[in-house]
Amino acid sequence: MQAGRKVKSAALALDRMEVDRLSISYGPKLAVDSVSLPIRQGEVLALIGPSGCGKTTLLRSLNRLTELTKTASATGSIRLDGEDIATFEPTDLRRRVTMVFQQPNPFPMSVFDNIAYVLREQASKRPRRAALKDAVASALKKAGLYDEVAHDLSHPALRLSGGQQQRLCIARALAADPEVLLLDEPCSALDPQSTQVIEDLIVQLREEVAVVIVTHNLQQACRIADHVAFMYLGELVEYGTAEQVFGNPRQQRTKDYISGAFG
Repeated sequence: MQAGRKVKSAALALDRMEVDRLSISYGPKLAVDSVSLPIRQGEVLALIGPSGCGKTTLLRSLNRLTELTKTASATGSIRLDGEDIATFEPTDLRRRVTMVFQQPNPFPMSVFDNIAYVLREQASKRPRRAALKDAVASALKKAGLYDEVAHDLSHPALRLSGGQQQRLCIARALAADPEVLLLDEPCSALDPQSTQVIEDLIVQLREEVAVVIVTHNLQQACRIADHVAFMYLGELVEYGTAEQVFGNPRQQRTKDYISGAFG
């Protein structure tokens, strides 16, 4: 499954997060079972596996969204730049580890105000619109959307196409200047052309932010990931470079999943 790869292995990677023997349960049900893996800036990490394998729970644990579920409990640790994320104030953590969801969810306001909202939330004093102009433009440029919307930043975000809405959500996440960007099946609701644009964007973004993506699309993971983590029934079955996992998997379960024997 090597044909169509968009990226070569990263030349330089910087450790950002470390998941260490993390287990997560919802009541008596174990969803993630003692998972350990690194998350690095300069790389895209793809979490793959069949539905219900724990990959989305693992993704949501990276900025403590799992704890919003009352029945959730966790053991082990996750560190961001060497600090246990359990010690962070949740809002501060979610500015540093931001998430983009499966369905585009722009705010019902203008393109400009979608980005400005994040910038104003971070400011000690409410900045004027003119003071935010450059920062808004920068976020939109990082998400590859600026050229398409620059002529009318007052355009309602909900009137953008689906692919544009998702890139706006990515721009909004990047406006917080995060260290880690979490993507939960960001292309599942998009057409092939929009998917290609988002994939190209993800590959570019890895140079300035660590990227973790959950995807059911194995071809997508092969195209854009530097490292791949295959999960099954809450267990991390295999972790390695995309070339190794897709080209020469070590575990039989990985081979069976990639070959389509189950999923």
